Amino acid sequence: MRYRLTFLAGLALGYVLGTRAGRERYEQLKKSARQIAQNPAVRNTAETAAQQGRTYAGKALHTVGDKVGDRVPASVAQRVRSLRERNVGGAADDDWGTSNT
Repeated sequence: MRYRLTFLAGLALGYVLGTRAGRERYEQLKKSARQIAQNPAVRNTAETAAQQGRTYAGKALHTVGDKVGDRVPASVAQRVRSLRERNVGGAADDDWGTSNT
């Protein structure tokens, strides 16, 4: 109950502050956010972080597959094997939505 009241108080406070700031301030914030998102340095950093995440996810897939091995149902084991075979040698092609920007 305490968390619900805290959430409602925060929601009410955000609404009041947001309505006082008005549409003009909202448009200002939106424009600033768009400029930051379109900054090449920010985009490169985001892409690098995404690539590192894909690398670590691939390593985790292999580690979990090796450690869990025979303890999972055959259908899950087959899925892991098919993913491993599809990405032999750490190929650059993936299904994670690389933007290549």
